[in-house]
Amino acid sequence: MTATATQPMTIKIDMETKARVQRLAEARQRTSHWLMREAISQYVEREEKRELFRQDGLRAWSDYQANGLHVTAAEADVWLGKLEDGHDEVPPTCHV
Repeated sequence: MTATATQPMTIKIDMETKARVQRLAEARQRTSHWLMREAISQYVEREEKRELFRQDGLRAWSDYQANGLHVTAAEADVWLGKLEDGHDEVPPTCHV
């Protein structure tokens, strides 16, 4: 396992939030430093995934505007219903 280089960083938080972090850290038997690093790490990971999802949506919209290919909500519902019932169904064919 390789060590990841770390560098100090300062953030300013209000006293109430600082106290809440310290209380939670004590309850979890962790340091407040660990808790804040974990919170930042989880936040960044979640927001990166959210941004990828947003970019996928923008690409899909761009593709639709360019070629008009789509499936209707009804077609998608039927397909998803079959998947939910345990059937291995092929997705509906896109059309204009």
